[in-house]
Amino acid sequence: MDRRVVVTGMGCITPVGNDVQSMWESITEGKSGIDFITHFDASHFPTKFAAEVRDFDFDSCVKDPSKYKHTGRNVKFAIGAAKQAVENSGVLDYLKDPGRFGVYLGAGEGQQDFQIFMGLVAKAQRDGELDLELFTKSGLEQLNPQAELEQEPNMPSGHLANIFNAQGPNLNCLTACAASSQAIGEATQIIKRGDADVMLSGGAHSMIHPFGVTGFNLLTALSTRNDNPQAASRPFDRDRDGFVLGEGAGMVILEDLEHAKARGAHIYGEIIGYGSSADAYRITDIHPEGRGGTACMKMAVESAKLRPEQIDYINAHGTSTAVNDKVETLGIRQSLGAAADKIPVSSIKSMMGHLIAAAGSVEAIACLLSIKNNVIPPTMNYETPDPNCDLDYVPNAAREKEVNVALSNSFGFGGQNISLIFSQFNG
Repeated sequence: MDRRVVVTGMGCITPVGNDVQSMWESITEGKSGIDFITHFDASHFPTKFAAEVRDFDFDSCVKDPSKYKHTGRNVKFAIGAAKQAVENSGVLDYLKDPGRFGVYLGAGEGQQDFQIFMGLVAKAQRDGELDLELFTKSGLEQLNPQAELEQEPNMPSGHLANIFNAQGPNLNCLTACAASSQAIGEATQIIKRGDADVMLSGGAHSMIHPFGVTGFNLLTALSTRNDNPQAASRPFDRDRDGFVLGEGAGMVILEDLEHAKARGAHIYGEIIGYGSSADAYRITDIHPEGRGGTACMKMAVESAKLRPEQIDYINAHGTSTAVNDKVETLGIRQSLGAAADKIPVSSIKSMMGHLIAAAGSVEAIACLLSIKNNVIPPTMNYETPDPNCDLDYVPNAAREKEVNVALSNSFGFGGQNISLIFSQFNG
């Protein structure tokens, strides 16, 4: 028989707050973390703004900050959020076998050496062509091997295992915007089948660098509302023109219920449903009939043994792109039927932007806090209804409502789709 899995710790570093409480207060008050980019000079880019993490004191999170001088922002965010989640859970005081404690992240690649890389390319130009021999020679002289290693997406999970002596399963998936939700779902399965008692799971990512912004601009995926960045992310609004790039990390401690009860842990909620599917369509386009999103929501509801009308809140993927919001709305209707009209749906990306690989984990935390507080965060900047988006999007103000069950969607480039269902813990 599958074991039950509960959440006993949470932590986050986000553009709207560097801990769980401040993040929650910001999104329920409708505060935006979006502003002009300061990480680099973006004045010549089509999109000049993003949702940056600000005032994060990494040095206070570790004993020896010098050990992490070559790590990217993704690793630092991961460590900061994980430290909060582990301390919040208190699990290390009771864990007897480190081999039963694992890490499963949906973390993105590290910070890119843009300035050094472009300098090497410029230096190696000969008559308009790249001199590969000179490029290689200069690269071997100038690039730092540790910094290059830290760009690998598995590095955050490795660092966390080292810090917390987590000797159990250690994995990372990078399924784009679905990554950290998938990590939570798969980590849950590891505990259910008995391969671990405790898993540290979530995600961390930062693509607010010249390569990242250039790539998404080329895909025409980013909003270009440079005259009013705080109003740029407007999920489900008729006048949406793209998403806003964000960064950060969200981490949760997942625990076998009996293990949690034996140590008297505080339980934030239970993971009762998980659905995973692929559109199998196009790399950057959602299937127009929403077949992938529909399938994973149905799978999650079935695995939770629920009826659609038992869902109290949907935390939407809600990116603020024309296609995603329309197709997600269609998928909700197709998977939940008549119940869709009565379920509040909101997107916190309207305030903190899109944290890419880390988005789902922070949104999972928002679901658990909705259950705890019986409050649904709003979809900000919703002004003009779109006939193709016709659900209850909780516009512009948080709503008090009893929330016992919350569904969270994460859909990624490449066609990956994840739905997680969280419930209030009832013994």
